Amino acid sequence: MTIYEASARYQIPLDILRDYERWGLCGAVKKVMGAWQYDDRDLELLSLIMTLHDIGFSTEEIETYMRLLLEGTHTDTARMQMLNRKRDAALNEIHFHEKQLERLDYLRHEIRTRQAGTSQGCAVHTTKRRPTP
Repeated sequence: MTIYEASARYQIPLDILRDYERWGLCGAVKKVMGAWQYDDRDLELLSLIMTLHDIGFSTEEIETYMRLLLEGTHTDTARMQMLNRKRDAALNEIHFHEKQLERLDYLRHEIRTRQAGTSQGCAVHTTKRRPTP
């Protein structure tokens, strides 16, 4: 399968496929008539690359992770550390956004409370001003 076929069939951006080729990670990929040919193992690795990309790994981090993976299971600890760092960063970002939401909700609550108080105040105020017969 050529780079264009892999890109079209699996919706892998061409720049990611070109990175994969440039990194030299595609051991089973062979050039045929000047075009890279991908096999099933390459497609598995590309799927992992897409996953790493989707979870926020930079191009450099993906390349490092993939090189470690291809070195073998003795790199499990290093790869786990990379995943843990990315997970911790994601949790920190989630907590930051949770605090933002709390503050937004507090400000919204203040406005609603003020609006409710103004509405009630006007109704009460209007009721007190009724002319007596």
